Amino acid sequence: MSKLFNLTLLISFVCLFSSCETDFNPNAEYQDITVVYGLLNQNDSISYIKVNKAFLGDQNAYVMAQYEDSSSYGNNVEVKIQEVGTNKTFVFDTTTVYNKEAGIFYSPKQVLYKCVTYKQLIVGNEYKMTIRNKKTGKLISSSTQLISPFSIMNLFNGGYFNLPTTGKKVIEWKSTKYGKAYQFNLRFNYFENGTPKYLDMVFPVTKSKDVSGGELMRVEFTSSYFFKTLQSHIPIIQGVVRNVGKIELKVSVAADEFSTYLDINSPSGSIVQVRPEYTNIANGIGIFSARYDNSVDNPCRLELGSKTNDSLKFGQYTQELGFQ
Repeated sequence: MSKLFNLTLLISFVCLFSSCETDFNPNAEYQDITVVYGLLNQNDSISYIKVNKAFLGDQNAYVMAQYEDSSSYGNNVEVKIQEVGTNKTFVFDTTTVYNKEAGIFYSPKQVLYKCVTYKQLIVGNEYKMTIRNKKTGKLISSSTQLISPFSIMNLFNGGYFNLPTTGKKVIEWKSTKYGKAYQFNLRFNYFENGTPKYLDMVFPVTKSKDVSGGELMRVEFTSSYFFKTLQSHIPIIQGVVRNVGKIELKVSVAADEFSTYLDINSPSGSIVQVRPEYTNIANGIGIFSARYDNSVDNPCRLELGSKTNDSLKFGQYTQELGFQ
């Protein structure tokens, strides 16, 4: 159940920080700027925090980025998370991943900081992260609340996933405490000559008005959208036998700070390159926040209803896909 978070946003943040600075002395006195990226999820087996340092120097920045010591602290920082109001402290150890793709920064290995936290993070409690530079004594900190569990509503019509012949399929849930941005994902599981496969239908992000919870959230889609999506993503292969598996319904949630960070660092169609910088890291830059999805605490996996299954096998959009 451990999930290693996507580091692409971190690299974008570092690039943003360096590219937006237009008036600086490349030979100025060295300044230690700590860049942090960490997301807590109570269902992860292991929590990871990425800690790097921004850098300036006499060499070309692209050349310097290829050297590990230009941006990595290695074992020279101490990373901890404390449960506010208790004596519980999680101490993070260094670990190295060896599968980072080649790019601007050094690869294929990267240093991360990890700690086993599964079933130890408690919803409703606040968690404070502290990073101490062992050489300089510099302290970097931030804190976050965990996102509360929730369930998807109005789906269990006899335990089957059914699509209407007319109108729209409506899927609803109520916003949860400390959750801000919600993204619904419908996973269509199937078997191709006995081999398990799946197709994800990911819907646009919707946001709650606040993070107090209880707001009705929903996605709507037509039956034709469902079947046309299958038609456009599953190829017609003569002789292939396909069978339907269960339909999985998942809502992924970002906490308020993480939602803001994603908004600011998302791709822009504007030719204006300078964007506002966002960070919730004291004495550093980056993001420390929370994420969650309902598929662990409240899994929603349904069989396809008989009428919908008939439409899959014999309908105008999917009849040639070989579903039995």
